[in-house]
Amino acid sequence: MDTRPTVERPAANVATPRLPFVVYALAVGTFLMGTTEFIIAGLLPEIAVDLDVTPARAGLLITVFAIGMIVGTPGMAILTLRLPRRTTLTLALVVFAVGHVVVAVGSGFPLLLAARFLTALATGAFWAVAAVVASRAAGPAASSRALGVVLGGGMLANVIGVPLGAFAGQLIGWRGPFWVLACLAVAAAVLVVTCVPDDDPAAPRASVRAELVSLRSRQLWLVLVSAVMIMGGTLATYSYVAPLLTNRSGLPGTLVPLALVGFGVGALIGSFVGGRLGDTHPYSTTVTASAATAVILLGICVSSEHTLPTVVLIGLLGLTSMTVNPILIALAVRFAHHAPTLASALATSAFNLGTAVGSWIAGRA
Repeated sequence: MDTRPTVERPAANVATPRLPFVVYALAVGTFLMGTTEFIIAGLLPEIAVDLDVTPARAGLLITVFAIGMIVGTPGMAILTLRLPRRTTLTLALVVFAVGHVVVAVGSGFPLLLAARFLTALATGAFWAVAAVVASRAAGPAASSRALGVVLGGGMLANVIGVPLGAFAGQLIGWRGPFWVLACLAVAAAVLVVTCVPDDDPAAPRASVRAELVSLRSRQLWLVLVSAVMIMGGTLATYSYVAPLLTNRSGLPGTLVPLALVGFGVGALIGSFVGGRLGDTHPYSTTVTASAATAVILLGICVSSEHTLPTVVLIGLLGLTSMTVNPILIALAVRFAHHAPTLASALATSAFNLGTAVGSWIAGRA
């Protein structure tokens, strides 16, 4: 299959194809996994008190999850390569549920760290395979749009899942949200078993060697580097947005969550916009959104002492930076030729690496 870049041209005036239901079923899974990735941040004080550790040490529950996503996603993609994709997705959700039960009942901090790492491995496996299944189910004409919906589940977690989890933690204790996530993961597993189709029997048999050989694509590595840089720049700012808003912009601390919701709403819209435009104009959309992100970051630096402009720019940052996510994953899958699962896994790792590197650099600045 020829995957060389072609000149972009407007799509013909035809009806937009409807996405298959399986795409939305997979978005339910990514919503749960996006929620668990960041829910710790809203529960840190309660966790620290209950486990008798400092908030900084409790924050390792976030760090170990990120590490699991970075190093575990490609590894899980290889280990599960020859399993049917429906089986991989189902097992990932089951392991995800088990990890949350361990966190909900565990008392030792090392045990909770291990459970979070295990959950991250399951999350990485789900993300990688879900992207491939959604892309294939939607077909080439709507693959970016399908990925926009699947990634939108993760973005929606920042708007709804994480705030609700933090609120529930205040009402029923910090372990309560983990029980809820475990139960919802089981329900999502049933949905996956019901909705995800069998693998195409005519498709070539998966091979680790073929997957690794396909990584020679320079275009693939350009996509991965772009993912690291875009997310690094964005998360360097987002990771420290609370002190930026309170200490520099003068926003009351009680209003910071609303600014974070603004970023989340922008990210959700950006994911859907990128999915829509990525099917017809992937390259121009990526360049435009990346350039806009750079301008917005510069604007935040210039206007950080002014409350309203900074809050508005943070919302726009979510919109522009997250527009490129579904496009870059779709391009990674395309450029990897016969290694879609590993390419999707590497793209997921690249985004998480950008998150880790960006927040680390910002913390040192």
